[in-house]
Amino acid sequence: MYHFSTNAYSLTIIGVLTGIINGLLGIGGGTILIPAMVFLLEEEQHIAHGTSLAIILPTAIVSTFIYQANNHMNWELALKIAVSGMFGGYLGARLMEHIPATYLRKIFGSFMFVAGLRMILL
Repeated sequence: MYHFSTNAYSLTIIGVLTGIINGLLGIGGGTILIPAMVFLLEEEQHIAHGTSLAIILPTAIVSTFIYQANNHMNWELALKIAVSGMFGGYLGARLMEHIPATYLRKIFGSFMFVAGLRMILL
């Protein structure tokens, strides 16, 4: 569980790294925040997942403005995927409530591993 005594320096480093990776690679919430909250801040797995989503929103908004300013956005595509993504997000959040933290951690780690391999090999 997060404690208010957590070093502000650590929180700042986690936030800055998340923002940089989000802006540079389009990822960051899950890949950086969840492991940081679980292993460094000793937060519960389910809480880390939910909290990372709340953190992703403002960082994504800032990055979106920069990408839009540089004409690197396809709004039609983004809106089409966002609608179905919101439905999927709802289903995933509901499903998460039924998955024990140990399994959720293994599923998350497996997904990151497979995604990493695909990025390296393809």
